[in-house]
Amino acid sequence: MYIFSFEKLEVWKEATKLSKDVYKVTSSFPSDEKFGLVSQIRRATNSIGANLAEGTSRITNKDKAHFTTIAFSTTMEVLNHLILSKELEFISEEEYLNLRERIYKISNMLNALRKSQLKKE
Repeated sequence: MYIFSFEKLEVWKEATKLSKDVYKVTSSFPSDEKFGLVSQIRRATNSIGANLAEGTSRITNKDKAHFTTIAFSTTMEVLNHLILSKELEFISEEEYLNLRERIYKISNMLNALRKSQLKKE
């Protein structure tokens, strides 16, 4: 089976793991949040990996870096949703800190990827 370039990115693998974990923790959110915060945080989390995948299909490194930037911005959106989820007591402090640590790692990886993409231009 052919492996696409985005599937080889460690940051994409980490983003995919984060998505799975966000699905797990949001499954216990109140049912009235199903179409609110749950939907928003899941879509945002999935968007991190999706933007990385889309960016690898671009021709110029500037375009690739643009999609990496979008992935970074979406990562910050996810963090915002997690902060709100913690404050609303939908997730525990431990769950929040675990996910926040993963977001920190992903954000650093995205910054490094973007810098390397822009150096190649």
